[in-house]
Amino acid sequence: MKQIEKIGIVGSGTMGAGIAQLMIQYGYTVIIYDIDLETVDRAKAAIESRLDRLVQKNRASAQEIKEMKENLQTTADLSELHDCQLIIEAAPENIEIKRSIFRTLEEVCFKDTILATNTSSLSITEISGQIQTPKRVAGFHFFNPAPVMPLVEVVRGLKTSSETVETLVEFAKKIRKSPVVCKDTPGFIVNRVARPFYGEALKIMNDQVADVKQIDRIMKMAGNFKMGPFELQDLIGIDVNFAVTKSVHNSFYGEPRFRPHYLQERMVQAGSLGRKTKGGFFSYDT
Repeated sequence: MKQIEKIGIVGSGTMGAGIAQLMIQYGYTVIIYDIDLETVDRAKAAIESRLDRLVQKNRASAQEIKEMKENLQTTADLSELHDCQLIIEAAPENIEIKRSIFRTLEEVCFKDTILATNTSSLSITEISGQIQTPKRVAGFHFFNPAPVMPLVEVVRGLKTSSETVETLVEFAKKIRKSPVVCKDTPGFIVNRVARPFYGEALKIMNDQVADVKQIDRIMKMAGNFKMGPFELQDLIGIDVNFAVTKSVHNSFYGEPRFRPHYLQERMVQAGSLGRKTKGGFFSYDT
């Protein structure tokens, strides 16, 4: 297994910040990148605030948290990730943005650096299609919140090497995650299964069979889900959920069972994206 000591995170949004926090909690040196220092420093402050709460909850000592914070660096220059052994891209779900990032990473990083993407639905093969060393590119899909959720999907593109997959699987185990290896198909495993979960809930609500609260309550009580479909969309971000649904639908050439619901689009247009905007299917003003 390739020795991993320093990890680069590209993107300081919800997932990027969560993955960065997870890595420093396990003692790794992390450098997190975003397009400007103000954005990435804001994410660093949020990570440090969450770490401080671990002390308050007696889950870590003040000294341990101090060491974690010292292991977290920020940058607005991708070339500063050149000496990382593993880079995890967590940029927006846009294929052109991701391909551009990977072209730059190939230029600035060592030849044996593993380049992983946290994409939840885009093709690993397509993301790596324009670089010279696609064998070192794989999907490494964490779930929100990354420090808590145990599953990680390790996605093998058409040209991903077995060594890259094996390294990511072993690394996932080191950070106490449960890795599952899957092929590069639209939505992989979890997001493909989840599309009907959200889609049928939206149809039931729109047909006035039951309201949002009733559907979530029933799914938690009868289905033993920890969160209902609407509460979960609010947590993930309705914009993110809608983007993934569109991606899976398009990748399956318009297969009807994956069709997005127009209400998701209306909510994105209105800026009602869930918890991060203090309102989605539920209100979070308090």
